[in-house]
Amino acid sequence: MKKALTIILLVIAFIIIYFLQLNFFTWFTIAGVKPNLFVILVLFIGLYSGSKMGTVFGLSFGFIIELVSGSVIGGLTISLGAIGFLSGYLEKNLSKDSKMTVMLLVMIATAMTEIFSYVFRILIFSGNVEFLPFLKTLLIEILYNMILTIILYPFMQKMGYKVEDIYINPQILTRYF
Repeated sequence: MKKALTIILLVIAFIIIYFLQLNFFTWFTIAGVKPNLFVILVLFIGLYSGSKMGTVFGLSFGFIIELVSGSVIGGLTISLGAIGFLSGYLEKNLSKDSKMTVMLLVMIATAMTEIFSYVFRILIFSGNVEFLPFLKTLLIEILYNMILTIILYPFMQKMGYKVEDIYINPQILTRYF
């Protein structure tokens, strides 16, 4: 029951973040660049619930975003799935209590997502490579995601530990009392 409720709450968080991304952050751009809150969400899901859940949610969220936005399916789906897998894989080796570690992970995940999506779009549409505008956009998005991570970190950490108790640390009852 707790696992199903947690999945429902994560889907509701995705819907809220989708509408924030679509409506709220169009007003608050930095040089025309919006943050990518989906990267932060999938990263935290992977960190606190493991690589299997991180991969499933990353692939699902990426597919839904690309389906709804009408873009070519593949770039964001694969990159969010990879972020979910890698963050779940690293959760045993990294401290989730360190804000600097989490900010470094957000920076790497944002860069990975944007670079992969950019290369994917170039390969699919065989467009021109414009390195300097892409680099400017990438650096602003990394900075924006890191600022939002600092603001959201206490809430995400608190909720993350509750999710971790359900998925990573299940309560095992022995057969012998």
